[in-house]
Amino acid sequence: MKKSIAIFTHDPECSDECCDGLITSLKGEYNLKLFDETEFNRDTLENVDMVAFGGGIGDADKFYEFIHRREGNFIAEFIESGGRYLGICMGAYWACGSYFGILRDLDAVQYIRRPKASVRRSYATVTEVDWLGESYDMFFYDGPTFIGEGDFKLISSYPNSDPMAIIQNRVGLIGCHPESEEFWFSKKYLKKYWHKGTHHKLLRDFVETLMRS
Repeated sequence: MKKSIAIFTHDPECSDECCDGLITSLKGEYNLKLFDETEFNRDTLENVDMVAFGGGIGDADKFYEFIHRREGNFIAEFIESGGRYLGICMGAYWACGSYFGILRDLDAVQYIRRPKASVRRSYATVTEVDWLGESYDMFFYDGPTFIGEGDFKLISSYPNSDPMAIIQNRVGLIGCHPESEEFWFSKKYLKKYWHKGTHHKLLRDFVETLMRS
C-alpha cells in the first residue's frame, strides 16, 4: 500500500509553485492530498504518514495568522505519534522553536547570513551543494541552514559545509528546492541550470529515507 502525504498550501508562504513541484516529484510514488489553513487540524492528518510544508515568500521570523501556536501543537503531536515531517525552505524554517518546535537542539537560520555563504542576497539563484558525495547546482531562494548541538543525519551540505538537507528522527528538512520545475529557470542566468528532473529523484530518495526513519 502506498504511503500518504498531506501537503500544506498557502500562497505565497507555501506557494502554489512549490506545492506543484512536490506533486510533480512525488506523484505515483505516494498518495498525495493538499490542505489549507481551513483544514489545519488533527483530522486532516488522520491516516496520513507524512505532512509536508513547502517553500515560498515570507518572513521566517514572523508567526502568521493562519498558523496559531496552539494549533501548531498538533504537528509536534503528529511527529511524536510516529508521523513524518517534510519541510522545504520556508517549511524548514517552520520546524524550529518559533513555530512547530519539532527540532531537538537545532535551529533553522538564514544561510545567506552565515560565514562564507555562497549566496549573500535574497533572490532566485542556484548554489552548488554536496548531496551524498555528488555535486549539484540546486535552485535556492533564501533557504535555511541548521545550527546547534543536536544530532542529525546529514544528506546534503552547502559549499561552506553548513548543512543543507538533514533528517533528525522523523523530521526531514531541505534548504534548497529539489522540487523546482523547468519554468523556475526561465530567467536567462538560470536557464543552463535546469536539472531535467534529476533533482526530483533526489527528493524522492530523501522522502523514502525519511519514511523509513
